[in-house]
Amino acid sequence: MSKAIVIGTSSGIGRALAKLLAANGYEVGLAGRRVALMEQLRRQIGAPTHLKLMDLAEPQEARQRLGELIEEMGDVELIVVNSGVGHTDPPWEKELEIIQVNVTGFAAVANRAMTYFVERGSGHLVGISSISALRGLRAAYSASKAFDSTYLEGLRLKADRLGLDIRVTDVKPGFVDTEMTAGRQGMFWVATAEQAARQIFAAIRKKKRHVYVTRRWRLMGWLMKVLPYPIFSLIVSRRR
Repeated sequence: MSKAIVIGTSSGIGRALAKLLAANGYEVGLAGRRVALMEQLRRQIGAPTHLKLMDLAEPQEARQRLGELIEEMGDVELIVVNSGVGHTDPPWEKELEIIQVNVTGFAAVANRAMTYFVERGSGHLVGISSISALRGLRAAYSASKAFDSTYLEGLRLKADRLGLDIRVTDVKPGFVDTEMTAGRQGMFWVATAEQAARQIFAAIRKKKRHVYVTRRWRLMGWLMKVLPYPIFSLIVSRRR
């Protein structure tokens, strides 16, 4: 049986992806902050699962917990880093939280996963960044997700240099109906968490380096990258 760990399974994309992996024959490790919700998910899955409390706001502890979960499960071939936080126009205290979780926490567990895969000689690391990584739509959040994308590319290049069969996939979702987007105005092309999970799983099976979720966001990503700043600024300002 294939084995996978999904970090951030309390709700949203991570929860939906864990269910989908289990339905497709994976033994799944559930990691996140809200144990009660993960216990509920474990009961829903029914198949063999493992559960580990993990908070990316505590990066050193998160690395240790990931190592423990890998050891408990044995030969893990897939690790998905889905955890993250975001706020609209946050005060500095919330920006600091975004940076601590989305940058330091993300890098801490992604690095630990890569270290394990290098020792193993193969594996697949999947990181959930965001379409927001392409431009500074929300200062701290966009910057943190740009870091995640660049960090994943760096890990991919490391695997290439070592000549190891380690796949690294950067997932850039657009708007997905989750707790993080609840109440936001002006959203379009909104996917359910289940739709996002299906497309992420398809990208995992095809071992893609990069995927937009849903696929139509690839066009938006291209536009975001090529639009001159004055035009981009005007569009963003009118959407507020």
